[in-house]
Amino acid sequence: MTTELTYLWATLILALVQILLPAAARTAEFGLNWNAGPRDRTPVSTRPLTGRLERAQANLFETLPLFIGAVLLTHFAGMAGFLTLWGTALYFWARVAYVPLYALGVPYIRSLVWLVSLAGLAMVLMAPFV
Repeated sequence: MTTELTYLWATLILALVQILLPAAARTAEFGLNWNAGPRDRTPVSTRPLTGRLERAQANLFETLPLFIGAVLLTHFAGMAGFLTLWGTALYFWARVAYVPLYALGVPYIRSLVWLVSLAGLAMVLMAPFV
């Protein structure tokens, strides 16, 4: 497996973790009965951490399809190289750093880390044209 596909695989594991984190926060806040029930009425979260984890998850899911497509297309087209290697690494590690920064409510640095992940995605997308 190539390094780019390994980073894609790791990013998918990160996505699963980011599904579980807000779910656990909601369960901790609303209780196991709410989680196991039909959830017809979801209470409004009063804990900042729950909302932050939900927003961090949504943020990842905005760019994840593009990342998946870019990595797979460059891989199957045989266009992997310097840009895809560094782009996938930047995207993954920035997304990993983004979660605790968002959960802790760290401003500016979180936005900078998001820009790094976007730069990594752009590198993968630019690879066929360089």
